Amino acid sequence: MSASSCAPLLNRLTAALGLAAALLVASCDKAAPPAVEQAPPAAEASVAAPAATFSVVEASFTDMQAAMEDGRVTSRQLVEQYLARIDQYGEQLGAALAVSDTALQKADELDKERAAGKVRGPLHGIPIALKDNIHTTDMPTTGGALAFKGYVPPYEATLVSNLEAAGAIILAKTTLTELANWVATGMPNGYNAVGGYSYNPYDPRPDPREGFDDGRPVLDTGGSSSGVGTAANLWAANVGTETSGSTQIPANNNALAAIKPTVGRISRHGIIPITADQDTAGPMAKYVADAAALLGAMESQDANDTTTGICPPSASGAYSEHLLADALAGARIGIPRSFYYQPVTPPGSDSPTGGLSAAEAAAMERVMAILRDKGAVIVDPADIPSVIAEAPEDNQLLFGNCYDLPQGKGGDEHCSIMLKYGMKRDFNSWLASLGDSAPLANLTALREFNLAHEAQGAIKYGQAELDISDEMDVEADRDRWRADRDKDIRLSRTEGIDAALQVHNLDALLFPAWKSENILNKAGYPAIIVPFTAVPNTLDPPLPEGFDPRPLPFGISFVGTACSEPRLIELAYAFEQATKARRPPARFP
Repeated sequence: MSASSCAPLLNRLTAALGLAAALLVASCDKAAPPAVEQAPPAAEASVAAPAATFSVVEASFTDMQAAMEDGRVTSRQLVEQYLARIDQYGEQLGAALAVSDTALQKADELDKERAAGKVRGPLHGIPIALKDNIHTTDMPTTGGALAFKGYVPPYEATLVSNLEAAGAIILAKTTLTELANWVATGMPNGYNAVGGYSYNPYDPRPDPREGFDDGRPVLDTGGSSSGVGTAANLWAANVGTETSGSTQIPANNNALAAIKPTVGRISRHGIIPITADQDTAGPMAKYVADAAALLGAMESQDANDTTTGICPPSASGAYSEHLLADALAGARIGIPRSFYYQPVTPPGSDSPTGGLSAAEAAAMERVMAILRDKGAVIVDPADIPSVIAEAPEDNQLLFGNCYDLPQGKGGDEHCSIMLKYGMKRDFNSWLASLGDSAPLANLTALREFNLAHEAQGAIKYGQAELDISDEMDVEADRDRWRADRDKDIRLSRTEGIDAALQVHNLDALLFPAWKSENILNKAGYPAIIVPFTAVPNTLDPPLPEGFDPRPLPFGISFVGTACSEPRLIELAYAFEQATKARRPPARFP
């Protein structure tokens, strides 16, 4: 196996003072986290950072390219610096499940190309990481599941081939919520059976509350695509995947920029699936320009994924033509106020749902003031018709996804079966694509493995979502899937996002943080999230007296219709340049 393990290793920590600094407050705590369960072995060797005038900390792709062009740093030295940071901070954060042992060799090859006058583009020699549900053939792809521990697939993902062709160096596989968070509803974000828990670098402490003190982080890491390593500068950027919020939420919670693309812009070939109806990979980075460059490198038409090719690619290959600092001037930005900003009471319900905290609402008012100052036209409200529909059958809020055991067969009349049906259909197809190397035959075999290895930690939080998926009959339930898919599309597109955009002639809708994730992912539409500020980390039940929680990063999302990434990049980049709000976690200098 051509990789060395480097998963969450909090057991190496001693009682060091001050484990984290907040996004905006550089004060420290006085308690060290306990050892993480099931931590795999440490990396084989520590790599010391070279003496260099260039530092990778908070460096953009452009910064790195300029430094390599000027001879201030080489790609090898970038890799060495990141390896040193992984060695220094990787255990504390639980950021990686594997680290490449060929990255230095690849860096040397790319340095030779540069010396010969060949530069492949903005990713040439840049070290990045991939979510560990994306196939690589020189590191394991486990999905965080014990059944796949150590498994190296027989082919690499199409997006990996594209990234490597663009000159990127795949440095590590990031931790994730097991199987992209389709195992059990009670599983904490960032936990998997292979590596244990991961921690948000803006407050990397375990939750001390009774009933929550199993090792999970007190500051949520977000969705299943880990952003902790990028936020702490363990690599330059990372690629996540999203089915329902798993790039947007971790990007928000780790003060990152991220692009959730239109489904079909990036090939899903070689990615462990939940459902092809909603799955997509997406870039996560510290800066919009870096995320855009990754998007340009990953997108392609692929015969192995027939959904691809629906959107025209970037003319430059990196969306550089859309990095316009003045793009907000004249832009029409809609505010979907009902539910996303202010609570609403769905038809037939006795209580309101949705809305923002006082701190979040105040932050969004500041955002709107900035947008107006930069020349944008704010249309408020620009409500989404399906969110405020009075007929229950037409109301988006009343047709969520089926998630838990009560929503198994017989209890799923009022929820969409998209995820549970798609997981049975597409997971089995993915296993079949592995040929004789597949560790398991099908989803049933995975559930059986998990039950047989429960004592070894295979299903610490159960497997309710796998159970309700496996009871689906791909053939017999096809008509129900088609009906639910059609309703999802109607409520999320025709009577949803598209309706709001068209009625008000909008360039984009503006959402707080990741709040659009449900309707957005059902539509398969794009969004770009940008860091902005921080808000209190308020938990229910509350934290014990004397435990001083650090603030949670809080960003904004621009959402558009299918294939609108170019315009969204313009808006997001202009907002980023107007605010420059990204702040690194001060505890990881």
